[in-house]
Amino acid sequence: MSAEIVQQAWQTFRTRDPERIAAVFTPDAEWLAPQGNATATTLGISHHMVGGEQIAHFLAVDFPRLFAKDVEVTFRGFHVAGDVVVVEETMTATLADGNPYRNDYCLVFEVHNGLIHRVREYLDTASGARQLGVPVTT
Repeated sequence: MSAEIVQQAWQTFRTRDPERIAAVFTPDAEWLAPQGNATATTLGISHHMVGGEQIAHFLAVDFPRLFAKDVEVTFRGFHVAGDVVVVEETMTATLADGNPYRNDYCLVFEVHNGLIHRVREYLDTASGARQLGVPVTT
């Protein structure tokens, strides 16, 4: 059940409809990415989003400002343990400046009562920084 919820959420993210996206998250949901990651730095946003509305705003409004077109996600694995779903993926896109982007991600989703409660995002931060022209931080 949890895997299906996460898979359906990915389809919802692609709509870029903030209301639909917010509806897949608990009201107090969290999305945690590495501090100082290039996406957050470039967009001037927090690496730790709290609440379905803030997360939906990122996915519907902020994300497309940077990852402008040709966004593709290739799933390499869905691993489920109860209400935890680990997703391995590669994302490619064309950046707003026209340059290509490609990075590997691992996302850990925690599902509560049929909604996503927490997402922990892991990625190659050095690669992301190089591709986005952001100083690499540790």
